[in-house]
Amino acid sequence: MFVESLQAVQDYLRRIYNSESLFTVVVELLVIGVIVWWVVRFLRGTRGARLFKGALFLLAVFYLIINLAAKRLEWDRIKLLFSTLMWPSFIAVVIVFQPELRRALMHVGQTRFFWGPVDETQDVISHIVRAATSFSKNKIGAVMAVEGEVKLGSLAESGVRLNARVSTELLTSIFWPGSTLHDMGVIIRGDHVLAARCQFPLAEMDERTSSLGSRHRAALGLSSESDAAVVVVSEQTGRISLALSGSLEEGLSAHELQNRLADHLRLPA
Repeated sequence: MFVESLQAVQDYLRRIYNSESLFTVVVELLVIGVIVWWVVRFLRGTRGARLFKGALFLLAVFYLIINLAAKRLEWDRIKLLFSTLMWPSFIAVVIVFQPELRRALMHVGQTRFFWGPVDETQDVISHIVRAATSFSKNKIGAVMAVEGEVKLGSLAESGVRLNARVSTELLTSIFWPGSTLHDMGVIIRGDHVLAARCQFPLAEMDERTSSLGSRHRAALGLSSESDAAVVVVSEQTGRISLALSGSLEEGLSAHELQNRLADHLRLPA
């Protein structure tokens, strides 16, 4: 089987070499490569990455077996069955990768050019960074979600509406131990704290999240279902983390957090 597979690959390369449309073939292969690279990069660090790799491996194995052995072993019925199952398989992939596809569509549709005036947005980021730094030094747990294009009004309804202008003092008072609002998270919309004590959706338990606390799982869950940037400060270690697009970057310094938020909100360097 290995020899036949190698021979088939050699025949394919020989046809490409002798083809009059070599440029077209190269362009097609580059386009396919770019698409696969983008999908793998987009899914990296998520549950979908493992599913994608497994599905891609099984598809490649079945394709090679059926197409290389169909002629020699007369597996015409199996080949027909494989072709018939392609569309149901596509529908199954759409269902399995629904969270990742939803997040991809949100990324494509993101338009952050008018998130807010640059000076105003920079002030908001500065307040968040200063508050996170204070929480880190004092080991105070906190979860702060910066709303993007996807509105979080439904989550805000689960908490306490504030509609107060963002400031370091306000954020510090919200998460100060003993405060009635310190549990769960806050939602920041524009230059205002929209609501506090909001319940964020928790990321599902798997190998990636089994060692994380509820704050970090909430940050991952919200960032997976929206384009929000979620800042987390650990109560146990004081480490600052940032959840974006279903991925968690841990152990950030104040300067790194400032740069990540500015980049996410498309602010000029």
